[in-house]
Amino acid sequence: MAGVFLQWIFRLLMVLVISQSVCVMFYYIHDTHSSRDAMTEALQKLRCAKLRRKFTVLKPAKRIDMKSFAQELSDFLNCPYKPNTTEQDINRIRLQFCCNATGSFILTQRNTAINQSIQYETSNTETYKINAALHSMLPEDFPWSGRRLGRCAVVGSGGILKNSSCGHEIDNADFVIRFNLATVNDSDVGLKTDLITINPSQLRYKNLQKNPDPLVERVSVYGNASLIIPAFAYTFCTSASIKALKVLQPIRPQQPVVFFSPSYLRTLDRFWKGRGLRVVRLSTGFLLISTALELCEHVHVYGFWPFGTDLQEQPIPYHYYDLSRPNTHMHKMPEEFVRLLQLHSQGALTLHLQPCSSPEADRGNNL
Repeated sequence: MAGVFLQWIFRLLMVLVISQSVCVMFYYIHDTHSSRDAMTEALQKLRCAKLRRKFTVLKPAKRIDMKSFAQELSDFLNCPYKPNTTEQDINRIRLQFCCNATGSFILTQRNTAINQSIQYETSNTETYKINAALHSMLPEDFPWSGRRLGRCAVVGSGGILKNSSCGHEIDNADFVIRFNLATVNDSDVGLKTDLITINPSQLRYKNLQKNPDPLVERVSVYGNASLIIPAFAYTFCTSASIKALKVLQPIRPQQPVVFFSPSYLRTLDRFWKGRGLRVVRLSTGFLLISTALELCEHVHVYGFWPFGTDLQEQPIPYHYYDLSRPNTHMHKMPEEFVRLLQLHSQGALTLHLQPCSSPEADRGNNL
């Protein structure tokens, strides 16, 4: 009996030892996984912080090695991102102090007098005298005064938008800015438009006053969006711009035609050149992003990518809607892009360079 009892005690002790070993092993394995996950997360945070610091510091675009740049930028765009309200406020205050878009972004009856001679944006000597007829066609005041524009989408024409599925996201913005009568579609760039620029070269219609239909048809695509024209950038822009205003105002009164203020454009040009941006003339896209930084709560930028390949080093067209090439003499798009990337890394605006999730994908993720 004593022998049987001792064997029973021995077996019981073995069971207890094995059970404790299993528990210790389970704890060890679990704790190792947690430590490994924590280490990976910490390394990822350090990597993101390093990339953020790197892109915050300006570097001339001509020194960019595209292969390493694309890889690092892809990694950075996959990092968690939060807007920085302090940086947004700092940029807004700086732009308000220097340029005052609310008061001087466009020519209005309030900021422009009858018989006033306004200086052209690109000339120190050429002026234009505002007569009573033209003055009466200017808007009484700034159309968006007295309110912040909320979430703004500034939609460039970069080929990076092709097959991006960003249309739904862009259309969800409170205010959408587009350029040079760019084509719209519901899939990649959206349909909503609140403000769109017209290059005076796009107003070369024969007998516009006798046959306004082609121009009317082209601008009606954008609904009631305001049409903004740099009528006083150069002297050759003025005649066609004023003709377009005279033709469109009676036919489409719900779709305002407004003119950039040349003094605002000159002031904005000095603002950025004083911060080291060396360009002959700011691109329309960059200057309207600057305007949005002052007028909007949050600025989201799409389609600003001045390179011939995307982040995966695949060839892309310069524009999403045609195969035209940039004017490298007049504008320095890569240098402007470097500045936009700096603003993004500081949290002052959100730069979108990757495909957006489609509404169908979003619905699938919610099932």
